[in-house]
Amino acid sequence: MIEKYKMYLKALDKRFEKYFEAQKNYIFCKEGCSLCCEDSQYPYTEVEYRYLMLGVEQLERNIWDTIAENIERIKAEKSKCTDNAEFEYVCPFLINKKCCVYEHRGLICRRFGLAYFAENNRVKVPYCVHHGLNYSNVYDTKTKMLSQEMFDATGFEVEPLAYNVSLKSLLKNEAVDYLELDFGETRMLIDWFI
Repeated sequence: MIEKYKMYLKALDKRFEKYFEAQKNYIFCKEGCSLCCEDSQYPYTEVEYRYLMLGVEQLERNIWDTIAENIERIKAEKSKCTDNAEFEYVCPFLINKKCCVYEHRGLICRRFGLAYFAENNRVKVPYCVHHGLNYSNVYDTKTKMLSQEMFDATGFEVEPLAYNVSLKSLLKNEAVDYLELDFGETRMLIDWFI
């Protein structure tokens, strides 16, 4: 299944590259910014987790130790949480504001930064919009929507777009069907270590 997943990622990464390039006027991701990795639940399927662990195997021992410490800290924090459905944490693979397994990161991580359609077809923008980052130049905080008026004021030719990259659509689509890719069960990343 890992080989099929790698094929899927190759095609998906090409598509994401085009999306990020098309939206470059609205995306302010840069090295050292890790907001998307600092406060989430990180849903991962079994295949994504197995692929992630292949990346971990390639790391130096001292990085393994840091990851293990991060996982233990997060598990301790989670054990004190009264509502696990709301529990969010810093990704255990974020070290010094960098992903130590970047090439092996999950689907949710690969799409971070883009505006996308949620399951209810409502446009969702990245969390960092509230920090003056992605899409903040066209996002109206009062209406909580992308603003035509703000877009017009930018003078950009390419509109801010949302893409069909919800996790649900990334896990079930024609490419997945064609590859007969079975992702397995989905858990929050930290739950793969409990």
